[in-house]
Amino acid sequence: MSIDPHLRRLTLSCLLLGFQGPTPPRWLLDALADGLGGVVLFGSNLHGNDPQALAASLREAAGHDIVLALDEEGGDVTRLDDTRGSTSPGAAALGFLDDPAATEQVYTAIGARLAQCGVTLDLAPVADVNLDSLNPVIGVRSFGADPEAAAAQVAAAVRGLQRAGTAACVKHFPGHGATRADSHHEVATLDRSRAELESVEYAPFRAAIAAGARSIMTGHLLAPALDPVNLATVSAAITTGVLRDELGFTGTVVTDALEMRAVSGTIGMVDGFVRALAAGADAIETGAVDYPRLVAEIPAAVAAAIDDGRLTVERLREAAARTAQLAGTGDRTAGFDPDVVAGVAARCIEVLGTLPPLTAPLVLECRPPGGMASGELPWTLAEPLAALIPGTQALSVAGPDDLAAIAPRSDGRSLVAVVRDPARHAWQQQVIAVAQARPGAVLVDVGWPAPSAPPLPAVRTRGVAPGLLCAAAAVLAGAGR
Repeated sequence: MSIDPHLRRLTLSCLLLGFQGPTPPRWLLDALADGLGGVVLFGSNLHGNDPQALAASLREAAGHDIVLALDEEGGDVTRLDDTRGSTSPGAAALGFLDDPAATEQVYTAIGARLAQCGVTLDLAPVADVNLDSLNPVIGVRSFGADPEAAAAQVAAAVRGLQRAGTAACVKHFPGHGATRADSHHEVATLDRSRAELESVEYAPFRAAIAAGARSIMTGHLLAPALDPVNLATVSAAITTGVLRDELGFTGTVVTDALEMRAVSGTIGMVDGFVRALAAGADAIETGAVDYPRLVAEIPAAVAAAIDDGRLTVERLREAAARTAQLAGTGDRTAGFDPDVVAGVAARCIEVLGTLPPLTAPLVLECRPPGGMASGELPWTLAEPLAALIPGTQALSVAGPDDLAAIAPRSDGRSLVAVVRDPARHAWQQQVIAVAQARPGAVLVDVGWPAPSAPPLPAVRTRGVAPGLLCAAAAVLAGAGR
C-alpha cells in the first residue's frame, strides 16, 4: 500500500518511540529524520552516557526540536539516577510532609536537571490517589490517600517542573490508585462509580489543569462507570468526553506505553495507536523496547483508518500540533539546589514510638522484587548507618530461605528490620516477628505504610531514595543520645 509522504510524516509526528541500550539505532535516527515526534528515554539509554550529548544527537538526527521524555518522578522511579537512587524524595514522602512549597522546590530541582539535560517532558507527577494499600503498581509513587491533599501536592509538582522549563505530564488518568492489578501485566479495572471518580480520582487532575499542566497521561485502565468496553487509552468517552469536555483540559494528551500488556496483549500496539488517536490522544508512546516495524506499520494503519472513516486528517493534524507543543524546553526561571532537596528529605521522616539506642546494629534489608515502573532499586540503609554507628552490618533478605542466616549473625547486636510492603510479601512478616522477639529492635518501613500501627518502634521513610535513607540513619543514630 502506497502512503502519501505528508500523511506518513504527520502520523510519525504523533509517535514517541524508545530504544534499548546507550546507542540510538540507525532505524530510530532515520525515523527522526522522517518526522518522528520524539523519543522516550529509559535507564538503559543513559548508562554511561552524557544525557545532554545524547539529547543533542537525537535532535541533530531530526534536524529540529523534538519531544524528549522520561519518567523522573523522584523517589523510587528515576531514570537519571537509576544506578544510584534518586536525588529527590518521592511523592509519598512529600505527601506525608504535606508542605506544597517544599514539593514545589523538589520538583523545580527535578525540572531544572531535566532541562539542563535537554529533556523537554517529564512523565510525572503521579496524580493517582492511592486508596488501596495492596495496590501493586502505585504505592509510594502516590502523594497519598486524601484527594484534596494529593491535589495540592500535584499542583505544586506541576508548578515546580514547569517553572524550571520542563513540561509536566500528570498521570494516570482517570486514576490508577484504586486498582489491584498492574497495567504493565494486565488490564486494570477501576471499579468506582462516576460519583466516586468525580469526588476523589478527578481532584488531583483538576488541580493539575488549574496549575497549567501542559500534558496529561491516560492509563490503560478500564473504568466501567465511564466506558464499560474500552480502556481509557482508546476511549473517546474518557479522553475526549471527560478529560477535555468535562474537566476542560486543552493541553497535550499523552498515552501510557503501548507495549504494556493491557494494550499489547489485547488490541495490539498498532490498533492501539489508531484507536488512541481517534479517541482524542495526541502523543502516543510505545515503551522501552526497539520497535522498528512500527515506523512502517503505524502510518499504514492510520492511512487505512482515514480511508474507511475511523479517523480524520483533521484529528491527525490536531494531535501533531499538540505533540509539537512539547518539543523544546520552556522558559527557565529556576535552577537546581541540591541542599534544598536534602533538607526537604530530612523533614519527610516519620517516627513512631520511642526509638532505642542501637549497638552494632544488624540491618535486615528485605528486598522484594522491584516493580516494572521502578526496576530493581539500588538502596541500602546499612551504609549510611555504618557511617554513624560503628559495627553496623547488613544482611540482605530476599525471601524465606534467607531467614536462617539472621540468628547466627545477631548475637550482641541490635536488630533493624527494613521492610517494604509486608502485606504483599508474607515472608517479611516473619522478619518482623524475629525483630519483635528481640529487645531494642527497630522497624524501618520503606514502602507504603500499613493502616495499622507497627508492632514495635518504627521509622517510616515512604521510599528508598538515598536522601530519605540517610535521614532515617541520622534519626536512628541519634536515638537515646
